[in-house]
Amino acid sequence: MLIGQLSDPHVRAHGVLYQGVVDSNQALIEAIDHLLRIDKRPDLVLVTGDLVDEGRPEEYAVARALLARLPMPYLVIPGNHDHRENFRAAFQDHGYLPAEGPLHYCVDDYAVRFIGLDSCVPTLHHGHIDADGLAWLDGVLESNPVKPTVVMLHHPPFVCGIPYMDEYRYIDPAPLAAVLQRYSNIELVLCGHVHRSMLRRWAGTVVCACPSTVTEIDLQLLPNALPSSHAGPRGCMLHLWDEHLGMLSHTSLVGESPGPYPFA
Repeated sequence: MLIGQLSDPHVRAHGVLYQGVVDSNQALIEAIDHLLRIDKRPDLVLVTGDLVDEGRPEEYAVARALLARLPMPYLVIPGNHDHRENFRAAFQDHGYLPAEGPLHYCVDDYAVRFIGLDSCVPTLHHGHIDADGLAWLDGVLESNPVKPTVVMLHHPPFVCGIPYMDEYRYIDPAPLAAVLQRYSNIELVLCGHVHRSMLRRWAGTVVCACPSTVTEIDLQLLPNALPSSHAGPRGCMLHLWDEHLGMLSHTSLVGESPGPYPFA
């Protein structure tokens, strides 16, 4: 099974640029087209939050229209720039989303089970899942502690070292880690938020953060670093599941570069 991952497209209303400088809508089109040009198309696509930039209904209308370019099913989770109720209304035909409360869900229709977690705190930008959400997660994991499982949440549950991103990190990840550590079948924890590819071993599994389709947040590790981004490189991820070999993840950059050349 091949799983595509897109993250942080920050879709805007028609004609509005992201941060006043980048056409995020066109960037999402290019990322989707990039996925569709890969020699093996994904069976499923995951979109790990910040689908839109300001949580407005008109932005979600554009996002739905752009995501309609995907010929395969896709699953969505919200990010800190999303608005929970507008998000729910925009994707009301996605039957896996709950009708009320945080947007936690489980999709068990594939060789891999997908658990979506809503790590958003309304009106704030940091991430957190309350005790009720963690109890729900524990119950879902306990219901089948064998089937290969991918967990998704927008905020990576670790300090990444970029100071202006760590201000908006997932707060107090230890209770979440305690739940996940009880189960050995969690292949990956997939995130977005940081607009960069990051990888960390955590809670007995591996956390992968996906690049954004629109901008890359600069890698700055000094504590006094100021927020800074570039309009590229942009990217997506591909996660290949094989029942004998396990899960293998690739980062795939979006955009043109010289080649191909006849050497490996």
